[in-house]
Amino acid sequence: MAHTAAANDTEMPTTLELVSKTRCFKGEVRKYTHVSAATNCKMTFNIFLPDAALLRKEKVPVLYFLSGLTCNEDNMITKAGSLPYLSEEGIALVTPDTSPRAAGVAGEDDDWELGTGASFYVDATQEPWCKSYNMYSYIQNELQLLVSESFAVDATRTSIFGHSMGGHGALVLALRNPGHYKSVSAFAPICHPSTSNWGRKQFTAYLGCNESAWAAYDATELAKTYEGPELPVLIDQGDADQFYRSKQLQPSHFVIAAESSRRLVVLDSRMQPGYDHSYFFIQTFIQDHIAFHAKHLKL
Repeated sequence: MAHTAAANDTEMPTTLELVSKTRCFKGEVRKYTHVSAATNCKMTFNIFLPDAALLRKEKVPVLYFLSGLTCNEDNMITKAGSLPYLSEEGIALVTPDTSPRAAGVAGEDDDWELGTGASFYVDATQEPWCKSYNMYSYIQNELQLLVSESFAVDATRTSIFGHSMGGHGALVLALRNPGHYKSVSAFAPICHPSTSNWGRKQFTAYLGCNESAWAAYDATELAKTYEGPELPVLIDQGDADQFYRSKQLQPSHFVIAAESSRRLVVLDSRMQPGYDHSYFFIQTFIQDHIAFHAKHLKL
C-alpha cells in the first residue's frame, strides 16, 4: 500500500507495512508501521476497522485516541474496553504511538518524562528534539492523511480523545483546528501545562524558555481565545487521582477558560468520586465517551 503523505511541507512516499491483523467483535484490529516524514523515523499505529469499512461498503467515522506518558500505541486499544462499543456504532479507531522511538535523539531515553513516550504532542523547535519530535504535525497532518487515503474512513467525520498527556494533546489538536473535529473528550487531561510541572519541564526542553510560545500547546490558553464553530468537549476526572491531587492536571483552569470562550467551547466536565488515573478509570467511563462521540459524528 503506497501513498504520498505531506508533513512539514515535505512530501515523501509512505508505505504502510502490515504487522498483524486480528478479528475482534464486528471488525478487525490491525497494526501498521511506516516511515514518517514528520518524525524522521519509523512509526507504529493500530486501527480498528468495523466490518462496513473492511468490506468498503461505506466510509465510516473515525476516532483518534492519544495515550499518556510512558504509553505506546497498544495501551488504549488493549486495555480501555472500547472495541465492543465502537463495533456497535460502526466507528473506526486509530491509536498512534505517543512519540518517536529510536530516533537517534541524544538523551531521548534518559528520563521517563521527556523524550521516548513523552512527546507532549508538540512540534519541537529546540535542539536536539526538533529533528524528530514533531508529533503535532504527525498526528494532525501526516497520519490522518495516510489513514484517510488507505482505509474506508470518512475524514469529514473525525473526532479525537485521549488520556493524561494524550488528553492534553487531544484538546490542543481540537482547539487549534476549528471545525476539523466533530468532538473532543479526555480522561484526566493535563489541562494547563504552562503552569504545571508536567508541562513546564517539557515545554522548556521542546519549545524553549520563551513562555509566550507555549500557549500554542496549552489547552487552557487556547480555550480562552478559541474562535470557530461550537466545539463539544467532555472531560472526566477522578478525585482520587494522585496527579489531580498534586495539581499536575488542573481541570478547574480549563473549566474557567471554557466559560470565558463565549460558550463556543461547550464543556461537560465531570468529577468522578473515588477514581484514580488508571485504565480501570478509563474502562468505567469509556462507553460514555464513545456514545458522546457517536452522537456528534453521526449528526
